[in-house]
Amino acid sequence: MTLDITAARTAFMTDGAVLLPAVMDADALAHARAAYDWSLAHPGPGAKRFDQGDEAVFYNDLYNPRCLEGYRDMLRASPLPGLLSELWNGSPVWFMYEQVFLKEGGEARRTPWHQDSSYLAIAGSHLAVAWITFEAIDAAQSLEFVPGSHRGVLYNGSRFELGDDTAPLHPGAAMPRLPDIEADRSRWNIVSFAVEPGDVVLFHPATLHGGAPTHAGQRRRTLTLRFFGEDATYDDRPGRAGPMIAGLHERLRPGDPLRDPAFLQLITR
Repeated sequence: MTLDITAARTAFMTDGAVLLPAVMDADALAHARAAYDWSLAHPGPGAKRFDQGDEAVFYNDLYNPRCLEGYRDMLRASPLPGLLSELWNGSPVWFMYEQVFLKEGGEARRTPWHQDSSYLAIAGSHLAVAWITFEAIDAAQSLEFVPGSHRGVLYNGSRFELGDDTAPLHPGAAMPRLPDIEADRSRWNIVSFAVEPGDVVLFHPATLHGGAPTHAGQRRRTLTLRFFGEDATYDDRPGRAGPMIAGLHERLRPGDPLRDPAFLQLITR
C-alpha cells in the first residue's frame, strides 16, 4: 500500500493521530523488535512494573541512558525519520527517546488517559510518537485517542494510581486535572485503529490517549519512539519533566529551540 503523505499530514495536524499502514517492511520490523528486546534485556533506571492488583504484568521502561547502544543502527535504517520529514514539509528530524511496554499474564489494567506532553518540557507541532506493536490488535484492544485534543487544554499528568486514573502527578500545579473519560465515554469522540505488525500509529504527544486493558492469555508488546523536528521548543513543566538529559533544563529557556548534542539527528536539510 502506498502512503498518501498529503492525507497523512492533514490527519496528523488536524486529529493529532494517524494510522500509517504497512510502512515498516519485514527488515524494519525485525530491527525494531531487536531494539525492543535489547530494552527488556537492559532495563534502565526508569523501568517499572505498575501495580495491577493481581498477577498480570504491566511493564514500562523509558529514557534508558544507554538506549542508543541498542537503537542507533535501527533508527538510522528506519523509514520513520524520512516519513516524518515529509509530513513536516522537509524538516530535519531528531530522535528524542524510547519507551517500551509489555502487558501479559492476566487482566492488566488499561493505560490511563493522559497526554505525553504533560511529562515533557517541550512544545511545537513537530513532535511525534511512533507506536509500533508486534502483535495484531483489533480496534477495541488498541490505543485510543481524542482527535484534536493536541490543540486544546494541556492537563496535569496522571500518576497512574490504581483506582484513580485522574489522580494528578503534580497536585499543586496550575494545570487542570485530567477529565474522567472512562466515567462517560459517550461524551467524547474516541477513535482507535486496528493494527497489524508493520503498521505504525503516529500521534502528537499532546493528544489525549489511553490503552485498552489486556486479558488472560493475551500479550501486547509495544515499542514507542519519540521524535522532534525543526519547530520544537523548550517549554516549562512542573516537576522533573523530560527529556532526561543532564544539564538540558539549565541550558535552555522557554521558547529556545529544542537542541542538544545528546539528541541523535537522523535527517538533515
